[in-house]
Amino acid sequence: MFTIELPNITIPALGMGTWQLKGEECTKAVETALDIGYRHIDTAQAYENEQDVGKAIKNTSVPRDEFFLTTKIWTDRFEAGDLEKSLDESLSKLGTDYVDLVLLHWPNDDIPMEETLAALQKTSESGKTRYIGVSNFTVDHMEKAINECGANIVCNQVEYHPHLSQEPVLDFIRKREMFLTAYSPLGRGDIFDDKTMKEIAETHGKTPGQISLRWLLQQDRVAAIPKSGSEDHLQENFDIMDFQLSTDEMKKIFNLQRPDGRKVDPDFAPNWDTGKKAA
Repeated sequence: MFTIELPNITIPALGMGTWQLKGEECTKAVETALDIGYRHIDTAQAYENEQDVGKAIKNTSVPRDEFFLTTKIWTDRFEAGDLEKSLDESLSKLGTDYVDLVLLHWPNDDIPMEETLAALQKTSESGKTRYIGVSNFTVDHMEKAINECGANIVCNQVEYHPHLSQEPVLDFIRKREMFLTAYSPLGRGDIFDDKTMKEIAETHGKTPGQISLRWLLQQDRVAAIPKSGSEDHLQENFDIMDFQLSTDEMKKIFNLQRPDGRKVDPDFAPNWDTGKKAA
């Protein structure tokens, strides 16, 4: 199992994402993932499945302290007081006294960041979360969070896959005690049709999806949370520990990054960092 090691924190680098999974399908998928060996589960208030994840946590034989659990607070709950109440609601749905990581789901410039991060820090001080972080933050947002607000954020969860560069974000987090979690690590399926990915996959007897995940996890301080409701796909995503990409193969995949590679870009998204293509 790949792990990311930071001061006082070990993060299982391969996790299970739960976006778009709901009801019994979600509960069963999380239980299956934990049985397979996943030790990192990602959910969010906006996914409307925390209660379903909570059922899996209740049903599993895996002790709570043996897996890493992340949830996210939606932007309409960023005001002081409401944010803390929001996390309490999440904990109740999840059926746990704490999560390992709470993220702000997107930036919200309508509410002072100082207020939001101070409230988020309180949730950590109260023991309701072990660590705090952000999602979909640009470098400018992260700089403000750390330098102006003094927030001890450990993670930025962003879209990251072979067709999208996150070089500016990676450069930033690697200069600090932070890690990046890649959502949509398979590029919403686009990487399966990529000629280079298929060629590298054939070389290793793997799928393009497995190559994408291995590429991510071979990078310094990068975690990935592929989503699947299928036992076969959950197992496939997990079976990436028995091979390694060469330096040349890593470079070939980095060179697939392109300006139109982003898949998640809602109207309320920030002005994204534009990273140069890695060599």
